[in-house]
Amino acid sequence: MNVVVFSGGVGGARFVQGVARALAPEAVTVVGNVGDDLEVLGLHVSPDLDSIMYALAGVNDEERGWGRAGETWRVLESVAELGGETWFRLGDLDLGVHLVRTQALRAGTPLSAATAGLCAALGVEPCLLPATDDAVRTWIATAEGELSFQEWFVARGHRDEVDGVRFAGAGSAAPAPGVLDAIATADLLLLAPSNPYVSIAPILAVRAIRDALTARAVPCVAVSPLIAGRAVKGPADRMLARLAGGTRPAHVAACYEGLIDALVVDEADASDLDGLGEVRPIIARTLMVDLDARRRLAEAALGAVPA
Repeated sequence: MNVVVFSGGVGGARFVQGVARALAPEAVTVVGNVGDDLEVLGLHVSPDLDSIMYALAGVNDEERGWGRAGETWRVLESVAELGGETWFRLGDLDLGVHLVRTQALRAGTPLSAATAGLCAALGVEPCLLPATDDAVRTWIATAEGELSFQEWFVARGHRDEVDGVRFAGAGSAAPAPGVLDAIATADLLLLAPSNPYVSIAPILAVRAIRDALTARAVPCVAVSPLIAGRAVKGPADRMLARLAGGTRPAHVAACYEGLIDALVVDEADASDLDGLGEVRPIIARTLMVDLDARRRLAEAALGAVPA
């Protein structure tokens, strides 16, 4: 069975780990969000692609939840001493990835090819593709004005309530090579338990990708990022409450209207399934505390296609 997973960063990366453990690695293609990408100290950083790549390579930091295990911070300490910007924390091992990626991009290599090279070097077997090689950037509308995603999320700790989201560049962006082919040959499409507004929506903002999901001939299953109406981490619940009017499973499903056939929800939400319409609920334990839990959640989603 060939599967395509659309994913954001930390939570999505953990889910992708489970999918890659439940299936043969060559059967898994991950399409990652690039709306969070930014330039830091002259380097191109792709936070969500890196979180997915580190998780699949088994080098992610489980305790911190982001970045690489065994990280050190000597370079950032030096940057601080020299008066440079340190608001976006880049570890020494992480910097190696950004240096290699930036060099490749400046030489004219597309982001998808640069990502493939990094994955090969780290021994990642599933195929990881950026949604697009074009620049698509997420902007957040707040009472304080429009903020770039990372300014809102990292620098300001996502404390500003969100009035709207837009994706600069999405209107002219084309899917990265391989994305549409992967969708066309998939037996199942999965939307990871990532924030619908700032992790999955930037991917779907690439029109040809959304059109491919709309025209799908195979099931598409989303995994809710909420448990009992609350996010495990991050602002997804606050955003849903403000922008969708609530945090019930029906509100999550509404973010993907016309794009999904089933929604995986936590056992804590099993009695709150009104309003899903034709979207079939799949009940599972969705808290991904370890690799076994991630695999079990992946298997619940994969169960949408009979063996």
